[in-house]
Amino acid sequence: MYLNEFYNRFSLDERLVEVAGHNPYYQRIDSGLNEIILVNEQTMIDLASNNYLGLATDERVKLAAVQAVQKYGVSLCGTPIATGYSDLYQRLEGKLANFVGLEETILLPTCYQANNGLFSSISGPQDLIVVDRCAHSSLIQGIKAAGCKIRPFLHNNLEHLEGILQRSAGYRQVFVVTESVFSTEGSVAPFKEIVQLCENYQALPVIDDSHGIGVLGGSGRGILEEQRISRYRGIYTASLGKAMASSGGMISGEKRLIDYLKYYCPHLVYSTALSPAVLAGTEAVLDIIHSEFGALKGRLVTYQQEIYQSLVKGGFTVLPGEAPINSIQCGSKEATFILTKMLYDQGILSTPFIEPSVPINDGRVRLIAGANLSEDSVAEAAEIIQRIGCP
Repeated sequence: MYLNEFYNRFSLDERLVEVAGHNPYYQRIDSGLNEIILVNEQTMIDLASNNYLGLATDERVKLAAVQAVQKYGVSLCGTPIATGYSDLYQRLEGKLANFVGLEETILLPTCYQANNGLFSSISGPQDLIVVDRCAHSSLIQGIKAAGCKIRPFLHNNLEHLEGILQRSAGYRQVFVVTESVFSTEGSVAPFKEIVQLCENYQALPVIDDSHGIGVLGGSGRGILEEQRISRYRGIYTASLGKAMASSGGMISGEKRLIDYLKYYCPHLVYSTALSPAVLAGTEAVLDIIHSEFGALKGRLVTYQQEIYQSLVKGGFTVLPGEAPINSIQCGSKEATFILTKMLYDQGILSTPFIEPSVPINDGRVRLIAGANLSEDSVAEAAEIIQRIGCP
């Protein structure tokens, strides 16, 4: 009987799916992220993935991954501290550090692990972390695990942040944590001003640039390039699974910090190293960004504007944002799921966000039109969106 009581605690509430007639999560993808993808064996226009630059199925990236598998196999079956630290691994760390303009980088299996492992390694009960209230779950979970004091500040609100910093004396270290691009709405943090506040109040800035690396800046180097932040002495994390078209996460910063994390960040030390295919594929993406970023970013921005105009004409409420993201404000979770289904039924795959990813009754549907899409596919998506109209 006790086992039944235990397992009954985990029964899923299916009422939302029943109301919407659709479950948008865990949809089966039957293809790669090509221009037209197969979802449950149906052709769809991909406005859901984070494949900003459209490089996830680029032939050059695939070839680099295949060649790495042929040389190294599918895995080195060890953590980086043991047998997993290949020459590929070391070389990519150096290239990524140079790409974002910081001294050193370490690579982890995911950015979720990077953000979770970081704070427990560098902070404790004597410290205070001040964090944007809209920060990603990986940052929040990592901060909570550190056991330090936590104070949220209003989203991108510099005045509120400064007020907290003014009242935060007496801690061993104060950290200010935010994202560059907030993925559920497309807003960009005023990070240059945040860095200046940190300097004024002896706080240490931490930025998650997951949706900025490969997207922001004149050459795609992310938030530090975009906002012309030089001699950055804070901590930087990012995902390699979005514009970088691969998987994994990174932590970058000053050499002495990164050297410490190499031995004392458990999420790195006890995790199997990234596979050779991932490492080589990411390196190929960096090379493509170096030579082709201007054209890729141009298509990305053009497509974002075309989708935005169709949403406005269709009567949707679109959240303002500077990133190449269109986020539709839907309200209730039921309305969010229903809109997702309407798009799905017309051949568009989108990403819904409901609580706890966003506040209750503040559901959103996010659309990202990657640079790999054709003009015809984007035009078709725009026509569908305008025809559907705001329900």
